[in-house]
Amino acid sequence: MNFSPRRHRLAAAASLALIACAIHAQTSDPAAPTSPAPVIERSAPPKPPARPRVVAAAKPASEADIAQPSALTADLFYEILMGELTTRSGDPGSGYALVLDAARRLRDGKLFQRAVEIALQSRSGDAALAAARAWQETLPTSRDARRIELQILIALNRISETVEPLRAEVAATSQVERPLLMAVIARNYSRAADKKLAASVVEQALSDELKSPTMGGLAWATVGRLRLNAGDASGALEAARKGQEVDPASDAPVALALEMIDPGQPLAEPIVTRYLNTNPKAAPDLRIAYARVLVENRRYADATTQLQAVTSSRPELAEPWLLLGSLQMQAKQDAAAETSIKRFIELSNSPSNKDTDAADRKRSVSQAYLALSQLAERRKDYAAAERWLSRIDGADEMVAAQTRRAALLARQGKLPQAREVIRALPERTAEDKKQKFLAEVQLLRDAKQYQAAYDMLAKASAESPDDADLVYDQAMVAEKLNRLDDMERLLRRLIALKPESQNGYNALGYSFADRKIRLDEARTLIQKAVQLAPDDPFIADSLGWVEFRLGNMDEAIRILEAAYKTRPDPEIGAHFGEVLWSAGQKDRAVTIWKEALLSDAENETLQETLKRLRVKP
Repeated sequence: MNFSPRRHRLAAAASLALIACAIHAQTSDPAAPTSPAPVIERSAPPKPPARPRVVAAAKPASEADIAQPSALTADLFYEILMGELTTRSGDPGSGYALVLDAARRLRDGKLFQRAVEIALQSRSGDAALAAARAWQETLPTSRDARRIELQILIALNRISETVEPLRAEVAATSQVERPLLMAVIARNYSRAADKKLAASVVEQALSDELKSPTMGGLAWATVGRLRLNAGDASGALEAARKGQEVDPASDAPVALALEMIDPGQPLAEPIVTRYLNTNPKAAPDLRIAYARVLVENRRYADATTQLQAVTSSRPELAEPWLLLGSLQMQAKQDAAAETSIKRFIELSNSPSNKDTDAADRKRSVSQAYLALSQLAERRKDYAAAERWLSRIDGADEMVAAQTRRAALLARQGKLPQAREVIRALPERTAEDKKQKFLAEVQLLRDAKQYQAAYDMLAKASAESPDDADLVYDQAMVAEKLNRLDDMERLLRRLIALKPESQNGYNALGYSFADRKIRLDEARTLIQKAVQLAPDDPFIADSLGWVEFRLGNMDEAIRILEAAYKTRPDPEIGAHFGEVLWSAGQKDRAVTIWKEALLSDAENETLQETLKRLRVKP
C-alpha cells in the first residue's frame, strides 16, 4: 500500500529519530573517525536558529535507564533531530549549529564528529575546524579530536598552527605505535601546498624524537622524506645522515638514502653500505632493494654480491634467487644461472609461498621459464628450450612465450614458420600491432635478412612518416645494407622529428667516427647525445671512440675505461681493447678482449676487431 504524503513525512521523521538515537548511542570517542574531505573552503559557522519549543513528552524510564541514566533529554533529542532534518532539507548551516550545540551540552564525541562531517559536506573548512576545536576544549583527552583538527589544518594550509597539536599527538602515542604514526605524518604533510613549511613544522614538532636513541632514526627519516618531497634532496640526505648517527640500528634512514642513490648524490650510498656492513643479517627486503638500485645503475657485479648475501643468509626466500639468476645469466655464468632460477621455481611452488599474490607468483615463474628456455637455446638444446616454453600459460605470458618460440624457430633455420608465429599473436591494441611488426622485423635482422627487414620498415614508415621508432630502425638496417646515404638521411629526419632523441645524434656521430670522416661534426653530435643521456655507457663509448679517431689517446682511454666499468659490454670492450692495443698496452688489451669473449663470443664488433688486428686472445 502506498504511503500518503503525511505518512511519508512521518516515516522520514521516524528514520531521522533513529539516526539521532544512533548518533548518541555511544558517548565515548569513536575508534576510527571519518577522515575529512580534502577539498575545503573557508566560511564562518552560521548562527544557530532559535531553538523550537519542545512539545514531545519524555518517555518513561526503563530499568536500564534507571541503572545508567542518560544525559539525552527530550529537549536535546529534539535538537539533534532538528539538526539532522535541517541538514537533509538543504540547510546544513543550521543543522551544523544545532548538532554542535547538542555535542557541547552532552559532551559527546560522536556528535562533535557529526558536526565536523556536516561542515565538510558543505565545504566549510573554518566551521569544521571550529567544531574540532570545540571538541578538544570539551573533551581535552580526545585523540580523535586532535587528529581531525590536524587533518583540517593541513587541508586549509594552516601548517604553522599544527606544531603543538602534532607534538601532543606524538607524546600521546605509544612507542609501539610510533612507526605507524611517522608514516601517517609523512603521508599527510606531503599533501600540504607549502611543502617546505610542512617539512620545517614537522621538524619542530618532532624536536624531542629527533634526539632519541630509539626514535631518532625514524624521526629524521620522516623529516627527510618531507624535505625530499619539497625538492630539497641535499636536506633530505642530511636528515638521513643525522638519523643514522642518532640511531645506527634504524633502517628508516637507509630506506630514505636508497631512494637518493645517484651519481649526483655520492654521499647517499655510504649510508646504505654502512648499515648493511654492520648489520649482515639486515632485513632482506632492504638488501634486495639496494641490489635493484645497483642494477638500475648498471652495477651488475655489486648487485650480484648483494643478492648472494641474501641467498646465503635467507636461502628460503624465492625472489632473490630469480634476480641472482638473471644477473648470472647476463654475465654468461649459465650453469650458476640455471641453478639459481630452478631454485626460485622450486621455492615459488612450495606451500610456504602459496600465500603470496597468485598473479605475481605466476608472472615471476613465467619469467623463470623464459630464462631457462634462453639458457637452453644458448647451448643449442632447442628441444629443452621448447619444453620450458610449453610450461608457460596465461594470456600476457603467452605473448612473450610465442615471441621466444618464434626466435627459436628462426635459429633453427625455420624463418617462415617463425614469422607465422609472430603474425598469429593477438592484436588487442594499436601498440600490440606495432610490437608484433617490430618483432617480425627483428626476426629478419637476426637472420641477416636485411633487405626484407628494410622493405618492411620502409613500407610502414611511409604509412606512418612521423613514427620516430620506425625511422630509427630503418636507418639501422640501412647501415647493415651499406646504404650509408640513406642511413644519414633517415637519422637526420629522426633528429628533426625528435630533437631530444639521443639515439639519433649518437648513431650518426658514431657512423662518422667509425668511418673516420667528418670527425669534428661526429664529436659535436655525440656530445649532444651525452648532454641528453649523460649516464648512458654506450654513448660514452661512442665519445671515447671519436676521441680515439681524433688522436686524443689519453682522453679516449679515460672515457672508455669508465664506460666499460659501468657496463662491461663486449662492444665497449672491443673498442676499449683496441685503444689500449694502439697505445701499446697490449697485455691489458688482451685481458679486456678475453673478458668480452666470455660475455659474448659471437659479438660482431668484437670478432671484426680481433680479425682486423690479427689477435687471438
